[in-house]
Amino acid sequence: MTYNYQKTPFHLVDASPWPFLTSMSALFITTGAVLKFQDFVYGVELMYLGFILLILTAGAWFRDITREATYEGTHTTRVQLGLRMGMALFIVSEVMFFFGFFWAFFHASLSPAIEIGAIWPPKYINVIEPWGIPFLNTVILLSSGISVTWAHHAILENNRQQSIIAMFITLFLAVVFTILQAYEYIKSDFTISDSVYGSTFYMTTGFHGFHVFVGTVLLLIATIRLIKYHFTSKNHFGFEAAAWYWHFVDVVWLFLFIAIYWWGGK
Repeated sequence: MTYNYQKTPFHLVDASPWPFLTSMSALFITTGAVLKFQDFVYGVELMYLGFILLILTAGAWFRDITREATYEGTHTTRVQLGLRMGMALFIVSEVMFFFGFFWAFFHASLSPAIEIGAIWPPKYINVIEPWGIPFLNTVILLSSGISVTWAHHAILENNRQQSIIAMFITLFLAVVFTILQAYEYIKSDFTISDSVYGSTFYMTTGFHGFHVFVGTVLLLIATIRLIKYHFTSKNHFGFEAAAWYWHFVDVVWLFLFIAIYWWGGK
């Protein structure tokens, strides 16, 4: 009988179909969207197929990673360090993603073009009052950042009950934020096609809302794993990744509130 011992602190992953299927789902989504914009048949169906395939593939991939980290013990200290560096670099790439949208907003607002009347906000645009729903959402999102930090400290102290309570509070606040932003969109007097203000406003706030949704899903997965005893005070990177991402969402919203709602709406 032979045994296969791991001789290095690194995790040599097994062959997996999920990277290939994820890339195929992304191809289906983008191709379907392009076909839809050109009014070709089956464009929407192909895009929906890509979304369904992406959801199923992501679920299976996360399942495998959870099994590796929780039951197989392959996420050594060295592997966790690499995962943390990877998550940090991913957040840096997300920062640059939003930097482009802020650049577009300031480019249009600091020197308004003659086509929009050389004023900012453009004439006939009824901007959203910053001290209404946007300010309330700011308080809600910052509060959720406090609660997820509370959950992290509770995990470090092996206080499972407090960590679960804090995570449920965070999830509740995240859902309330999304509902309020959807209500704000419904009640808004302008659309994404209303000049450069509408396009930059909805692209920036809309992509932030999408990141809030993704962060909520990550926090939900972390909460389920927390309930299932997957995390310890020494090994809880799955939670840390979700918490880091959520703090990134908090910081982006602060810049968004100050630059777009308050300063850009004057």
